Amino acid sequence: MKKLLLLTLTIGLLFAKVENLKLDEAIAILKKNNSNIKIAQFEEKIAKFNTKIAQSYNYGSLNLVFNALRSNDAGNVFGFKLQSREATFRDFGFKDFLGGVSQALSMANGNFATFSQMMANPQMQNMLLDTAPNDLNNPDARNHFQTKLQYMIPLYTGMKLTMYKKISKEMERMKHLEAKKIVNEMVFATKKTFYDITLVENYIKNLEILKSNMDKLENIIKNFKQEGYAKKTDVLEVQAKKAEVLSYLNQAKLNRELAYQYLSFLIGEDVASIVHVSELAPLPKEDTHNLVQKAIDYKRAKLGKKMMGMNVRLQKSGYYPMIGAFGEYGSSDDKPFNDFFDKDFYTVGAQLKWNLFSGGKTKAEVEQAKIKYLKVNEQLSLAKRGLALKINQIKTAVKSKDYDVKAQSKQYALAKEIYRMYVEKYKEGLSKISDVLIKHSEEIQVLLKLLKTKTERNEKVFELESLLDKGE
Repeated sequence: MKKLLLLTLTIGLLFAKVENLKLDEAIAILKKNNSNIKIAQFEEKIAKFNTKIAQSYNYGSLNLVFNALRSNDAGNVFGFKLQSREATFRDFGFKDFLGGVSQALSMANGNFATFSQMMANPQMQNMLLDTAPNDLNNPDARNHFQTKLQYMIPLYTGMKLTMYKKISKEMERMKHLEAKKIVNEMVFATKKTFYDITLVENYIKNLEILKSNMDKLENIIKNFKQEGYAKKTDVLEVQAKKAEVLSYLNQAKLNRELAYQYLSFLIGEDVASIVHVSELAPLPKEDTHNLVQKAIDYKRAKLGKKMMGMNVRLQKSGYYPMIGAFGEYGSSDDKPFNDFFDKDFYTVGAQLKWNLFSGGKTKAEVEQAKIKYLKVNEQLSLAKRGLALKINQIKTAVKSKDYDVKAQSKQYALAKEIYRMYVEKYKEGLSKISDVLIKHSEEIQVLLKLLKTKTERNEKVFELESLLDKGE
């Protein structure tokens, strides 16, 4: 029984929907769960590791190298023996040479003077020197095992590595700004959905009031009909109008359901209800200049200009020499790790490499980098002016919508009052039911128009907010 109860509670928690969700809570959940934000954060982390990779080149590289070889190639076998410090005169072919000398000595019957004359003979010298040493030319196959540590480090690169590191660091900042832009887009969508839900739920309440008014009007007409003051068509007209209101009401509920589904998709949690926000989102009050300075796209453009300046310095490194140092320590033998310290060796050295001619390549790369810098500088100026224009256009659009909201709110209040007056006139027999229903339709249309205007206004406010870098 306890297990069943625990399972029931667990399932309930898994499928439970979030109730009375606040906007700041939704944004916190969004930043934690949203996949687009996570992907952007992964890109940012990748950029950080690229910076670490660029920094690592300054420290050089230390490698452990182990070679296991076997060969009967004469050059290789002789080299293997030299590296193992085991080469002998036999390996040079002295066996065949001494054989020729011994033969000459035999021919001289041990007479040193005769032997000396024979060795001084050019024909004998050529014969001995032209003898192909078998031990040297046809050695037995040999194993060769070599273990060594190699360390290489750049000492001077004409600032190339320094520029790589700095550019990589700025690219890391660029990815950070791109991640913020993604966060802003997701927050924009979340805020807009919150305000849309607030507006549509308030709209639903107003439609329910309008439906209630239609119910009351229908009851009045039915009573009038019983007393002979209204016709059957009057009842049918009201019922038709009520069906229209119900259609609006059902559409609004479906829109609310879609908005909740979208909000749930954004934050990765099933949302059942939210805490309403104000119907009109506040517009940032800062002047356009400050807003432009805070704009993510402007900061990205500034960063791009800085990186292009660094790229000019990077390309100029081609004019300077490259200096590096290296060292290695190891041991070689025909058996792995055998007599390691008796047969060890070391090599240290440095290298300077300076390109003296490349057909004008370096100069062309520097000039190209300068042009790119000028291009990005112009793009920065364009971005600044373009953002200022866009921000001013959004501000103007919001102010225009504010005027529309005020006007349409008064129109809605007037339409409600006119409808009430026509209902009273109908009760007194001074107007037809069709006139009352027309006024009711006008009230609904004004309400719809007001809802649309508020939605469009909020969307503009959030569009402006999505442009800005608001810090962490």
